Amino acid sequence: MYLLGEQPAYADRLINRLQGIPAQLLYGLAPSGDPIELGSTGDIAAQLPEQQVFLVQRGLLHARVDERPLFYLREGDLLGLRQGIELPTCHYCSDEPITLIPYARRAVFEHIHADEQRQELFTQYLIGHTALLSDALARLKQPEIRPTTGFQYFAEGEELIRQGDEADNVFIIIEGHAEAIVDGQKVGDVQRDEIFGAMAVFTQEKRSASVVASTACTVMVIPKDQFLGLMQNNPRIAHSLIESMARRIDLLNKEVTQSRLPMTA
Repeated sequence: MYLLGEQPAYADRLINRLQGIPAQLLYGLAPSGDPIELGSTGDIAAQLPEQQVFLVQRGLLHARVDERPLFYLREGDLLGLRQGIELPTCHYCSDEPITLIPYARRAVFEHIHADEQRQELFTQYLIGHTALLSDALARLKQPEIRPTTGFQYFAEGEELIRQGDEADNVFIIIEGHAEAIVDGQKVGDVQRDEIFGAMAVFTQEKRSASVVASTACTVMVIPKDQFLGLMQNNPRIAHSLIESMARRIDLLNKEVTQSRLPMTA
């Protein structure tokens, strides 16, 4: 996905990383038909079958919402995820020949749901695109709304989350590495691309741990309401995220238990 106009370097880096996710999501799944070749078109939806998801193999698609240019889709992007959701109408057009690889929409979601890694990648893909569009919007608006969405930077040693604070956002580390700390004790690591801060959002309780940057970090910030809306509209993704958090909690419990065992000679 390309955003219209100039965007900061962190957006370019995230776009390039998101670009590789669809191929990983579809790996091992057979297309539902031969590649579809189309010429210049003012409304691609009228020429495509329904209940399909398409991988853009060649060409550039212009996306327009309410007839306003918003973004581009390019090679490696997915087309067709918006079906079945009441959203503002989005028209796709192209000024050049394009090639699309079709996949049965239901088969795509079954394929993603069958593997935990693909589930987590799909979550990153959706949240990443949402955050990119939110950040682009924030940069067009007045400065006072910018801190509520988009990206933030933390130097080594700075707190990303403070234990005991209210949970207003969910986070993903785009660049860097951090540590989770409870009552002054390290209880785990937070790696690049990992979603964190969601547990307190779900439980509506205060933060149970601090997260401190162990290196300089660029962090994607997703407001609570936006994150919960995404989970509500994608229950399979919510289920995957909950499973991932449960595994992480189990691992942390084991690490804490091991650290408290008496040392033997």
